[in-house]
Amino acid sequence: MRVTSVVCPFCGALCDDIEIEVEGDVIKGVKRGCALSKSFFLSHAEDLSHPLVEGLEVELEEAVEEATRILARADYPLIYGLSCTTIEAQRKAMELADLLGANIDSTSSICHGPTGIAMQMVGVATCTLGEIKNRADLLVFWGCNPAESHPRHFSRYSALAKGLLTPRGRKDRTVVVVDVRPSASSHTADIFLQINPNGDFECLWVLRALLKGEKVDLEEVSGIAVEELRELSERMKGARFGVLLFGMGLTMTRGRHLNVLAALTLTRDLNQFSKFAAVPMRGHGNVSGIDALSAWQTGYPFGVNFSRGYPQYNPGEFTTVDILARKEVDAALIIASDPYANLPRRAAQRLEEIPTIVMDPKRSKTAQIARVVIPTAISGISAEGTAYRMDDVPLRLKRLISSPYPPDHEVLDEIIRRVKKCLGYQEERSMTLSMA
Repeated sequence: MRVTSVVCPFCGALCDDIEIEVEGDVIKGVKRGCALSKSFFLSHAEDLSHPLVEGLEVELEEAVEEATRILARADYPLIYGLSCTTIEAQRKAMELADLLGANIDSTSSICHGPTGIAMQMVGVATCTLGEIKNRADLLVFWGCNPAESHPRHFSRYSALAKGLLTPRGRKDRTVVVVDVRPSASSHTADIFLQINPNGDFECLWVLRALLKGEKVDLEEVSGIAVEELRELSERMKGARFGVLLFGMGLTMTRGRHLNVLAALTLTRDLNQFSKFAAVPMRGHGNVSGIDALSAWQTGYPFGVNFSRGYPQYNPGEFTTVDILARKEVDAALIIASDPYANLPRRAAQRLEEIPTIVMDPKRSKTAQIARVVIPTAISGISAEGTAYRMDDVPLRLKRLISSPYPPDHEVLDEIIRRVKKCLGYQEERSMTLSMA
């Protein structure tokens, strides 16, 4: 059976034109997917997890009950991850955090969290990927390498894509790459500016000055000649529709949110001369979704604390790395992510010291040190739902095959019901985990 118009949830591009060949409950072929997409779909049956408690295989019911007991007894639990699951599951995770008085955070706090902070400070002039495809004649990729991180971005949405006002694709566009080293993306660019590490803020601020006609008494800034920046500023001013696409080269280097603030302010200034937008290059499939959901439900994009009965927000106080490193949390529920594999050592060690619960379809480093492992269906393969593309456009994920385990939102709904019972709430309804 061939399934068309499938959304690939691997990265933030969420390509929605994939064709999948399915035989029974096995995916046999992937058409139009990139190498990352093909690996995601074709390896869906590899390294699957099993329900575990203290390293011993148990029934799913027992694993859910143990997870409920841990969370209900915790004084200050952490709910973390959520970037590779659906909006439906994210809503349930937020409800659970509110119920427990927990701290809830997403992987944004260690990648594009500074983008959220900067957007709150100065706002953002942005656009959809469709507008980039159809209108943009100038693309500036700053601190990102989409040729490797989002392999179909160039061909489907940006540099190579043929659109309404860009019928010749690449020939109708100028591509600029600003990065600390040559990359696969810089090799395809018309202009490559190699910037010194940690020099982004100064460079962006000088670009703002040049736009406004200010005198700059320097020959170079952050390794780039001022004359080259002047030429770039004139090119930006003359664009019909320009887009600044930025990645973790801005968010995870010195300056962090101030780098992004400079980029967003530059974009705002450019709209005095031409039409210009800024779009963050988001990584995981639905990391934009958890930011959007958190913002509309609590007013804050990540690192939200419910311990006082209402949402609080303070990056550095309520973000995951910080509360783990300070050993403040006494239990953790990790959903659709693998923090033990990438958090700083002190924060990762705390996950070993406290009761950690992992909800994930696949085995991971975090699952290896967890007290409870709850396997779930794979979002976009064996579980349907909604995901937000990097430009905040919602798309529907399809269920292609069945799974022996329920989707994330059903497990979280069951945990909520059981926690309410443990905490003395009057039971409103009876629910059991659905087993496909």
